[in-house]
Amino acid sequence: MGDLGWLGQVLPLVAAGFGVGLLVGLTGVGGGALMTPLLISTFGLSPQVAVGTDLLYASITKTAGGWRHHLADHVDWPIVLRLASGSLPAAALLLAVIASLPENSTNALAHWIRMGLVVALPLSGLAIVLYPLFSRTAPSNDTGDVPPRTLPTVLFGALLGLLVTLTSVGAGAIGVTVLAALYPMLPAKRLVGSDIAHAVPLTLVGGLGHFGLGNVNAGLLLVLIVGSIPGILLGARLAGIVPERVLRPILAAMLCYAAWVMFNKG
Repeated sequence: MGDLGWLGQVLPLVAAGFGVGLLVGLTGVGGGALMTPLLISTFGLSPQVAVGTDLLYASITKTAGGWRHHLADHVDWPIVLRLASGSLPAAALLLAVIASLPENSTNALAHWIRMGLVVALPLSGLAIVLYPLFSRTAPSNDTGDVPPRTLPTVLFGALLGLLVTLTSVGAGAIGVTVLAALYPMLPAKRLVGSDIAHAVPLTLVGGLGHFGLGNVNAGLLLVLIVGSIPGILLGARLAGIVPERVLRPILAAMLCYAAWVMFNKG
């Protein structure tokens, strides 16, 4: 772990991974948005390393979920391709811009990441609260062809690619809520499955790009994964015991508080 020390630093990081994983397992969305501000404000990582590490962490943890949704036929692949056709080029473009910045721009980039989090975290909190309202109108079963809505989907994908690559936030709660608004005839299970399937390549491209820029702590990534796997499994088992109408406002409030902390640090 190098600069993070040994046992005194590893155990809190494992606990952080477990806690975020537990929230993801309980709610299905939004918990991952807590990881980046937690790494910055609590563990003192630079915003660049926090974002890069969280993106790779998300790509690994979402892969299993995306594969499970694919096997269950819960992924609308045409929608995923439309999103990716906007998000992946936008992510690559932003990474190229970051790579071209002069070496003395580190503090400025850290500031813009924090300000991006100030915007993205409350949006994620709002999306977490609003999603059940949108998903209530979604049919429980497929009703035939879904209108493609190609242009708004590609444009939203591009915005999401920029936001996720800069902050690592938005691929979950914001993504699935906007999809629910764009495709109200899509069943809720396919909204979630398509959002997760799209998040895998987006977070992977962003994470690998940051890795190439030296913005990933591999030891930290391993520790977070070790902590999050049992948290996700336990959360999935406990899901439904605590009503989501209670959990979602609490999680949204936590994200807004994290945004306030980022604003003060910025």
